[in-house]
Amino acid sequence: MRTRIKICGLTGSEDALAAAKAGADALGLVFYPPSPRHVEIDQAWSIIDVLPAFVTTTALFVNPEPGLVKSVIQGLQIDLLQFHGDETPAFCEQFERPYIKAVRMQPDTDLAELSRRYATARALLLDTYVKGVPGGTGEAFNWDWVAPSKRDDACLPIILAGGLTPENVAQAIQTVRPWAVDVSGGVEVAPGEKSERRIQSFVTAVNASAAFPKT
Repeated sequence: MRTRIKICGLTGSEDALAAAKAGADALGLVFYPPSPRHVEIDQAWSIIDVLPAFVTTTALFVNPEPGLVKSVIQGLQIDLLQFHGDETPAFCEQFERPYIKAVRMQPDTDLAELSRRYATARALLLDTYVKGVPGGTGEAFNWDWVAPSKRDDACLPIILAGGLTPENVAQAIQTVRPWAVDVSGGVEVAPGEKSERRIQSFVTAVNASAAFPKT
């Protein structure tokens, strides 16, 4: 099975086009002001406006006011919502749009229970837990926690994030066998500034992993 690829934290159209041309399936836009990758709606529109067909867009929020989410939905052609805070299922569902729920992984995180709780989500995005930081830490968690043998058939599709780079993503896929991988800082030269070379290296490594035998 081919592992899908999301490049997150885009802040400019050139980086977005580079990601699309390299073969990214999805791009992420961050609507969280404390993040160095934060974009305003007008800035996000300039990115979305240049994208070719079959590249989907995701809007990332962290404990947002409902009005912000509604403004993004109304102002942009967003395909998917991503909630990266402590949002409840009811909060995520109120916008009547497809969404994914981020999970900050710890040794005792129960993916089966989370899959039941967020049953309407399209996937769970697994990120690294760092106290007080909702994401974008650049650190990886222990992938063995979510190896296929630790998950049952009722688990929602897994999007693996947290500390992924062109150098380690193949091993991450080999260990976790996720539906998709999500990278931001691992393909940057500075927060919010992507490296075309590293994006291409990341995509190449992900695609090559399809040839690895399953463990």
